[in-house]
Amino acid sequence: MTKKPYYITTPIYYPSAKLHIGNTYTTVAADALARFKRLRGYDVMLLTGTDEHGQKIQRIAEEKGVTPKEYVDEIVAGIKDLWKLMDISYDRFIRTTDDYHEKAVQDIFTKLYEQGDIYKSSYEGWYCTPCESFWTETQLVDGKCPDCGRPVEKAKEEAYFFKMSKYAPKLIEYIESHPDFIQPESRKNEMLNNFLRPGLQDLCVSRTTFNWGIPVKFDPKHVVYVWIDALTNYITAMGYGNDKYNDYNKYWPCDVHLIGKDILRFHTIYWPIMLMALGEPLPKHVFGHGWLLVDGGKMSKSKGNVVDPVVLVNNFGVDPVRYYLLREIPFGSDGLFNNEIFIKKINSDLANDLGNLVSRTAAMIGKYFDGVIPAPTDKEEIDDELIKLALDTPNQVDKAMDAFKIPEALDSIWNLIGRSNKYIDETTPWILAKSEDKKGRLGTVLYNLVESLRIISSLVASFLPTTSSKINEQLNIELTTWDSLSAFDGTRAGTMVKKGDAIFPRIDVDAKLAELDAIREQQMKESSAGDAKAEIKPIKPEITIDDFDKLDLRVVKVKECEPIKGAKKLLKLKVDLGGEERQVVSGIAQWYKPEDLVGKYVVLLANLKPVKLRGELSQGMILAAASEDESKLFAVTIPGDLPTGSTVS
Repeated sequence: MTKKPYYITTPIYYPSAKLHIGNTYTTVAADALARFKRLRGYDVMLLTGTDEHGQKIQRIAEEKGVTPKEYVDEIVAGIKDLWKLMDISYDRFIRTTDDYHEKAVQDIFTKLYEQGDIYKSSYEGWYCTPCESFWTETQLVDGKCPDCGRPVEKAKEEAYFFKMSKYAPKLIEYIESHPDFIQPESRKNEMLNNFLRPGLQDLCVSRTTFNWGIPVKFDPKHVVYVWIDALTNYITAMGYGNDKYNDYNKYWPCDVHLIGKDILRFHTIYWPIMLMALGEPLPKHVFGHGWLLVDGGKMSKSKGNVVDPVVLVNNFGVDPVRYYLLREIPFGSDGLFNNEIFIKKINSDLANDLGNLVSRTAAMIGKYFDGVIPAPTDKEEIDDELIKLALDTPNQVDKAMDAFKIPEALDSIWNLIGRSNKYIDETTPWILAKSEDKKGRLGTVLYNLVESLRIISSLVASFLPTTSSKINEQLNIELTTWDSLSAFDGTRAGTMVKKGDAIFPRIDVDAKLAELDAIREQQMKESSAGDAKAEIKPIKPEITIDDFDKLDLRVVKVKECEPIKGAKKLLKLKVDLGGEERQVVSGIAQWYKPEDLVGKYVVLLANLKPVKLRGELSQGMILAAASEDESKLFAVTIPGDLPTGSTVS
């Protein structure tokens, strides 16, 4: 039988910022939904990836003296490592620098232009580089970006614009006739009342002030601006406009975009309008979840309240982190992350409830039946409530997951865990074991517990995959299908259990909190040390423009570079100055290897009087910036767009 396709996406992450537990939340939620749909028998496609173009990345790369692609390659590798650590089972990973995506974006832009939906004009407004967003004067909050609160800069440039206003009435009609398109309900009302009904402005969709982006095919001095580039990943990754993949007709329209509420406008207004203009169907659902708050505010590196998921996983394991995110954060609303609450939930829900249930069941089978699961032979009325709940729980979880109510799905599973623990107290196996004539009844009780755990483990696997594997290993439970959860007879009597260590050892709350505080304090010290502004030397006496005009600063390309024998601090460079080769001796060997500089474009003080250093002629000086203690130094580099010999002024 052909499986029904199910397509779920996360946002593609911008690789200029370190991912924190708040970013991780979206992908963990998408993974849980994807795993559950696979259990239900769907042919699932879970897409994630990275949005790698833009002015901010170009600036950071220039500051680091590397190309934008070199910079993002390193960051993307770290993101993939994090998803591996968090046990994310994505099916496809797209990078907006992938060749197939870039070609498709160029063709999409051209099509929209040729059909009259994109036109050329000029833009003047306030631009927020971190958010890649333009704002009008009235949209600013205290003169800063209304989204992130950072400073903005005045920008004016020739640009192409998308006719958003043309499609606004059609989108309003669509949203009103598809009430579950935007979820939760409050997000839908926000988009309608705050953006669509007051009237949409046309959207700037190209830039000319930087070149790290996809060139517009018919006007290559423009690069495609972030939202057409980034949002179209959801269809290009399925093969739209390219021959890399052939899954578009199978998976589109996608079943759900899972996103944070801060990018809801782009996914529920800009993206649907782009699809309407292309003549393509809209996604079935867009779910905008809330923020994960720490210390009363949104997680932010600038606020110093970032929670590192790697630290949490290294200290507690991946499943406790996944559990807290999925169970304790109201899906759709803002949630709170707190270390103390997190640890206490591990002790109560995971160690006391689930872990204890597994340990007690395995221990009793080992003690009373030599580790062999008994057959049920002596059923009583008290068993019916447990069996009924166990058989009903999969349906409750299914209903909750269809409505994207992940915490409610876990509530249902933990309700069965709680009922199973209560069942032990009600049936008192330790008392039954004292009577030989109660052996059959004891066997039935223990069988029922293992069978309940089989269903629990099968359901919990979508949320806590490592935990499910550990339960299956201890109780020797075979992998189960969704259909097998409709009957209370999936455990094979005669199977040996393999009692192991506690799945969730109890944690000393105070000791662990102190340990986490120490880790965070150390991280903040390291961060502040890295971000701290250097103590600057006193500014030298003022000069006039005539004085400055005596300096001749030129762009040169480093052709060769080698160390000078016997001089630990010096490098000898051969540079191209507009066709003239010069030799420069520079004291930067402590910070640069020769191969790091070859091919780079740097700034040369070209009219400095030549001197000999360690017997080598130096015809100028390479410009560099150094910290006061000289622990850091960066040569001033220039993108390779300017010809060598160009004047720097």
